Amino acid sequence: MLENRSSLIGLTRDDFVRLCRQCDAKPIHAIGLTANIFRHGNTNIDDMADLPASLREHIKRQTCIPDVRISHSMRSMDGTTKLLLELADGGRVECVLIPGKERLTLCISTQQGCAMGCDFCLTARAGLSRHLDTGEMVAQVRLAQTEAGREKIRNLVLMGMGEPLHNYDEVARFVRIATDPVGMAFSPRRVTVSTVGLVPAIRRMAEDHLLCNLAVSLNATTNDVRSRIMPVNRRYPIADLIDAVRYFADTTGRRVLIEYVLLAGINDADEDAHRLCELLYGISCTVNLLPFNGFAESNYRCPADARVSTFRAILSRAGFVAVVRESRGRDILAACGQLFSQIQVRAA
Repeated sequence: MLENRSSLIGLTRDDFVRLCRQCDAKPIHAIGLTANIFRHGNTNIDDMADLPASLREHIKRQTCIPDVRISHSMRSMDGTTKLLLELADGGRVECVLIPGKERLTLCISTQQGCAMGCDFCLTARAGLSRHLDTGEMVAQVRLAQTEAGREKIRNLVLMGMGEPLHNYDEVARFVRIATDPVGMAFSPRRVTVSTVGLVPAIRRMAEDHLLCNLAVSLNATTNDVRSRIMPVNRRYPIADLIDAVRYFADTTGRRVLIEYVLLAGINDADEDAHRLCELLYGISCTVNLLPFNGFAESNYRCPADARVSTFRAILSRAGFVAVVRESRGRDILAACGQLFSQIQVRAA
């Protein structure tokens, strides 16, 4: 928000309907506004000649465009691109473009920093500066698409800096904008919100009928270990989290992604794999195994490939879909849990 005005690119179609009604314009104009701004990338209200003059003037008085710009970019040997973005107040966040077979994925940040304190995550060491608003999330998509050129971004994952469900209202608004078929028109199957396990918000996602995938960072099978590496577990222990995941899957009918970062000697034993099978029994889910992505001053190590394979095999034999997720952009510290490094470098 700038000068008490709303971010134009942070408004949903329902918001545009309200703007129309405020100046006695027909609500149908909200469809044209949504399409112009989010599908065609046109944010110049004066160019929208099909809108009544009174509505154009009202929108210009009530809204503004967030000042978010690319400050620096880095390209990995594997084609991954990390973008350092500067916000209007001078804050910095990172987002990542990840190329894949027949798809391009954008990893979006939802906060400047993070308050969750996960011990294996570099972003957590920044602490939380502030939440991002919806317009700043949409700006990441717009800027990243410009960076990508002709190749269209197909997937959105809210797995960058921050805990998305700690910023629930703005994230939910972003998801609604991203999946609006009149606007950005991303398939709900191609939008994923990740969480460390904020139980009430997971349940709220299901009750709000938020159209997206859910990814849950579990990362341990006992409360002792999970509380040690993820402080959020002290408030929402594993049993409560699994209950919420089961509720989400049963209520929405959607398959949940279980993210499990493998830390050598911490959570990668055969016993952990067997406990994981017991915890997830009966839940419609896919398990993504992520060998730890290291960074300077970290106390953790990545398990050997053989250990990762054994862990996965135990899950597979129990009937789970288990995938070892390839880490992209490690050489530029753009992989999972590594964001914040470029901000440190640029600030130095």
